[in-house]
Amino acid sequence: MGERRNAIFGLAVIVAFIASGLMASAQEAAPQQGSPEIDYPGFAAMTDDVMAYRESRLVSLADFNAMKADAHTIVLDTRSGTAYAMGHIDGAVHLNFSDFTDEKLAAVIPSKDTRILIYCNNNFVDDVEPIVLKRASLALNIPTFINLYGYGYENIYELGELVSTTDEDVNWVTSLQTP
Repeated sequence: MGERRNAIFGLAVIVAFIASGLMASAQEAAPQQGSPEIDYPGFAAMTDDVMAYRESRLVSLADFNAMKADAHTIVLDTRSGTAYAMGHIDGAVHLNFSDFTDEKLAAVIPSKDTRILIYCNNNFVDDVEPIVLKRASLALNIPTFINLYGYGYENIYELGELVSTTDEDVNWVTSLQTP
């Protein structure tokens, strides 16, 4: 009885091994779904890699302002052009998030070593135009940080506080003109 059980078990192992090889071959032969220029698994892996790094780069408003005073630092506003024109942190440069490319980032950021400060609508309690709150999990800070990192910019810091545009330390500037 024991020999028969061992033979059946052995046969089952062989069948499972063959089946797994056939499944792997079928998966390798399957055509790729979607555009080869879109790498969701790569993006997800980078997001996981960046998470702890980003957490270590959240700064207070006081630290944000101290860093901003350094000539080798830029404040990058990646909101829409309209939102930027309606109001932004004084001294911020604008590049719409959807316009990120190697060339456009290089035109705005002097080098990969430049310290970059970022902020988003979700850093402000005001919740009025031009800084209407986004869903917390969709705040632009997160994809901006991940994309800058992915483009090779690692000297990134993010405003880590909730503030008001009326706080004099924010240095918010407004414009009545929109693009």
